[in-house]
Amino acid sequence: MRFDFLAGVGEYILFLSRVFGCLPKFFKRRQEFVLQMKRVGFDSLLLITLTSAFTGLVTALQAVYQARSFSRANIVGQLLGKSTMIELAPVLTALVLTGRVGAAIAAEIGSMRVSEQIDALQSMSIKPEEFLYLPRIMAGLVAFPLIVIFADLICIISAWVFFSVRYGVHYHTFFNNMRAAFESFDLISGIIKAIVFGFIITSMGCFFGNRTSGGAEGVGSSTTQTVVYSSVLILIMDFFVAWVLLGHMH
Repeated sequence: MRFDFLAGVGEYILFLSRVFGCLPKFFKRRQEFVLQMKRVGFDSLLLITLTSAFTGLVTALQAVYQARSFSRANIVGQLLGKSTMIELAPVLTALVLTGRVGAAIAAEIGSMRVSEQIDALQSMSIKPEEFLYLPRIMAGLVAFPLIVIFADLICIISAWVFFSVRYGVHYHTFFNNMRAAFESFDLISGIIKAIVFGFIITSMGCFFGNRTSGGAEGVGSSTTQTVVYSSVLILIMDFFVAWVLLGHMH
């Protein structure tokens, strides 16, 4: 079992080295990159709007509860802003998009593998690493930070609407408190996490899709593996990225 795991890690590293070896030819595949940006980014906006809005509402409730414990209502905006930008928006967005983006990539490439479309590409001297995998991974690296910034906005706006309707908090009070505690580092750390998560999800989808064998059952297995491994890796990397970013502050 341990040997299988190490062999899998080695295979993944070799796969990535082949993909990024095609980086000089990336501009040639810009059309495919734009298409993948639409699929990864634009097509996910409705789902992210929904999840971010309710995340904002739940976070607002939690912030009120925590602030009540400290008898300080003015820290609500500060708690909400920091927790959303540093942790909630990047992690929840990544976990939601694992099921939507990662699974879709694995299923698409897995289907191409079992139906021998990838072999057909190779027979025409088209590298799948250059034509299929690189545009998807690059789209993940670029689109995920943009999605997370969008999620931050939706999350914070929905929380403000909740405070405004439920407690009559004026937007000036809410956003002034948030701005007082805002540091550019909060937003940047969330964006760095988003880049890492975007890379994990798209590269895992391509990797497991590429390894697919055994017809429809194999495609299902690859999709499941992508979602499971990506979700676990996101939570592990969330800790390590936070440790690297926040470690210098202590």
